[in-house]
Amino acid sequence: MKGYANPHLVVSPRELAPMLGGVGAIPLLLLDLRPPEAYAAGHIPGAIHLDLWGVSLIDTDPAPLKAFMWMIEHVLAVHGVDSATPIVVYDEQSGVRAARAFWFLEYFGHPSVRLLDGGFNAWIAAGLPVTRDAGPPPASDWTGAREAHTLATWKEVTTALGRGDAVVLDTRTDGEYTGTTVRARRGGAVPGAVHIEWTRNLSPSGDYKPAAELKEMYEEAGVTPDREVITYCQGGYRAAHSYLALRLLGYPRVRMYIGSWKEWGDREDLPIELPKQN
Repeated sequence: MKGYANPHLVVSPRELAPMLGGVGAIPLLLLDLRPPEAYAAGHIPGAIHLDLWGVSLIDTDPAPLKAFMWMIEHVLAVHGVDSATPIVVYDEQSGVRAARAFWFLEYFGHPSVRLLDGGFNAWIAAGLPVTRDAGPPPASDWTGAREAHTLATWKEVTTALGRGDAVVLDTRTDGEYTGTTVRARRGGAVPGAVHIEWTRNLSPSGDYKPAAELKEMYEEAGVTPDREVITYCQGGYRAAHSYLALRLLGYPRVRMYIGSWKEWGDREDLPIELPKQN
């Protein structure tokens, strides 16, 4: 209904509900990415809790990247991920926690992962059931297949700078982008980065905006589907959100720089700029 090129990447509460029980039920792994206290207070029936908050990578050289991804892969497997079962991820809204889990699962080559558009808030607003019951995740010995084209390292960001067929997308706040808010050794931005804060992907109700609105916003800023897009933020959460927005629009070449500003800003051998306020 929103005109996405890839509508299968999100699911509405009304679409999800019959998948979880009754005639339309299908085998499904539902992952709740909210904080543990929110999950304990009430969650969608059958959801497994998975909290990846604060687990970040700040060195995208080959060895630490490989070790970090092995750890994430293991955490996903012990929470029931396998290659045969479709997955739906959610948090409070169409938020950064769920989007980052979505990105990890795409990176590991999972064939069917969707985000609950509007999240738990939309589920509640639709009058759908909530429970406090919880059970263990299904057993899994899954391992993923790395999809390297979804990820960017600091070296790949460096090689994209100044290339006409590539654009770096800064999804942070105005203060972080201009360097007035400093969250690494240095403040500022990747040189030439286009700044569109991730919150601009969302409607007032917390779901993704329709395709026409997203398309206009990105294309007016020069983030066009003919260019490779590399998204970044502070630690790969907000960048994952904009990665998904562009995937919804059908952009064919989108990567997330998982080290993001914490790595880039800490490394004094990498260039920065201090842009003016948009």
